[in-house]
Amino acid sequence: MGLEHDYGVMPSSSIWKKARYGEGVIIGNLDTGVWPESKSFSEEGLGPIPSKWKGICDNGADSDFHCNRKLIGARYFNKGYASVTGPLNSSFDSPRDNEGHGSHTLSTAGGNMVPGVSVYGQGYGTAKGGSPKSHVAAYKVCWPPINGDECFDADILAAFDMAIHDGVDVLSLSLGGGSTDFFNDSVAIGSFHAAMHGIVVICSAGNSGPADATAENLAPWYITVGASTMDREFPSYVVLGNNITLQGESLSSARLPHKFYPIIKATDAKLASATAADAVLCQNGTLDPAKVTGKIVVCLRGISARVDKGEQALLAGAVGMVLANDEASGNEILADPHVLAASHVNFTNGVTVFSYINSTKFPVAYITHPMTKLNTKPAPVMAAFSSKGPNTIIPEILKPDITAPGVSVIAAYTEAEGPTNQEFDKRRIPYNSISGTSMSCPHISGIVGLLKALYPSWSPAAIKSAIMTTATTLENDAEPLLNATDGLASPFSYGAGHAQPNSAMDPGLVYDSTIDDYLNFLCALGYNETQISIFSKGPYNRQRKFSILNLNYPSITVPYLSRSVKVKRTLKNVGSPATYIVHVQNPNGIAISVKPSILEFKHGEEKSFKVTLKAKKGKTTNNYVFGKLTWSDGKHYVRSPIVVKAF
Repeated sequence: MGLEHDYGVMPSSSIWKKARYGEGVIIGNLDTGVWPESKSFSEEGLGPIPSKWKGICDNGADSDFHCNRKLIGARYFNKGYASVTGPLNSSFDSPRDNEGHGSHTLSTAGGNMVPGVSVYGQGYGTAKGGSPKSHVAAYKVCWPPINGDECFDADILAAFDMAIHDGVDVLSLSLGGGSTDFFNDSVAIGSFHAAMHGIVVICSAGNSGPADATAENLAPWYITVGASTMDREFPSYVVLGNNITLQGESLSSARLPHKFYPIIKATDAKLASATAADAVLCQNGTLDPAKVTGKIVVCLRGISARVDKGEQALLAGAVGMVLANDEASGNEILADPHVLAASHVNFTNGVTVFSYINSTKFPVAYITHPMTKLNTKPAPVMAAFSSKGPNTIIPEILKPDITAPGVSVIAAYTEAEGPTNQEFDKRRIPYNSISGTSMSCPHISGIVGLLKALYPSWSPAAIKSAIMTTATTLENDAEPLLNATDGLASPFSYGAGHAQPNSAMDPGLVYDSTIDDYLNFLCALGYNETQISIFSKGPYNRQRKFSILNLNYPSITVPYLSRSVKVKRTLKNVGSPATYIVHVQNPNGIAISVKPSILEFKHGEEKSFKVTLKAKKGKTTNNYVFGKLTWSDGKHYVRSPIVVKAF
């Protein structure tokens, strides 16, 4: 394969196979717990529990909860939660996932291979995590929301401490909150401690897109993941009475008899007591059963959960729902397991539906049962919900770092609730389709597991670099990645691009960083010794003139360019001896030069280079512009996004 193991010997096929499945690696997940009975957590085909493992299976008051050689540990943390709610009953003393989110994310990262999986017959195939032969551990830190909060800082920090103690190699965190200074941020602090122990931490970027400056989890010592589509769709067609057919998506289990039904806008079906603004969204208690019964109702996306709109329609007597995107959501359509026949259509198709209803006295429609469509194009496309840069805490660090599949992802689920998590949804399914950066984050965690198996001595920074520098910014038609409204996406959406796991296994060169680098980075941010001691209590090799622009990051971001600036980076050769030549794609209005422009590496050698960014007089726009820096030896392409704002 041409890969080299631990900066040294070429891997044998058995080592490569081990890497391919993440064998021997331990992936921890901070989330809503785990459903241990899921086949994704079967120990079939798993090797022995690694001798370094110090964790336990703390099932609390849940005697039916068991671990095995796959799910090797489980713990729950609720003291922070209880400090707000007051005393908790014994049902909270369990790492069991009663909500589905934790089982879904953990099985995506490291679930075992399970043949014959589908959601109501769609997406049929073998479910498996990114590292299917890894061992996994669940750390339950999230609970039913109290005043909008589900995961409390004290519980998150306690879970980090235990995961570090237990001996995990990878920690996946599909959780987040508002962005704040790192010394007040439990994820930033806990993940720093994890990085000090060589643990790679992966976090979600958040679901507050498509607005700029919405990304969460903004520190440089973990990987922050955006969400994009994959080349699979679940088409459900809306057939209008004027013979126009519109493609939407759904994973509804309900099937309509093949005939036309009256179709009504939610605003025409509202109760007298409801406002039009609430009714158009099919908010709770806005629909009038006298106007809705036996009809297909059209609901606008926004505010309330998509599946909740379906529940409201069904409760009011509707036979079906067309869920229409608002303009901001554009082409982003998601396949949800709605409680009634439903189809989620994009903004343009939604306009067509509304226009048809407005143009005829007796509008009718039909919704077809979902199907599965593979190899769809273009894919990937950025999800509209995926949170975006620039980084609001440190604009010099590009976030998100990477994007991965996060739309209509099928993975393990709880059987304590229905697939919509709505109260009256009595259905129970072992696998469910969900969307969010919560789903894309564990895809990267799974890839990290593979890299950890192949290169156990690599630092978290080296592993992150391998994933980022080998990513692609093209979709499957070899065109640039798009956003959900057909515009070109930028590094503020996708970071370095869409992850390519096979390429990440052989990156050629990596941008490595040490804990001392991160401590100098905090010092350069102006953190005092007391604040820095939250991250590291010991002494460190302090550099008085450390510039945050020179943190050895795999992307280059200069948010305040006045005239010109020099940025330093260092590359380590993790492949065979080779000569690399630089190629630069200049951002608009910016001239970039790199010295030296040729780097000759022995195996394991490190070499530095400097990038000079110069604003061209009269050519800058006071907006962010984007370019790319690529080092190549003809076989490897080591790519870094360049993000600049000149003023």
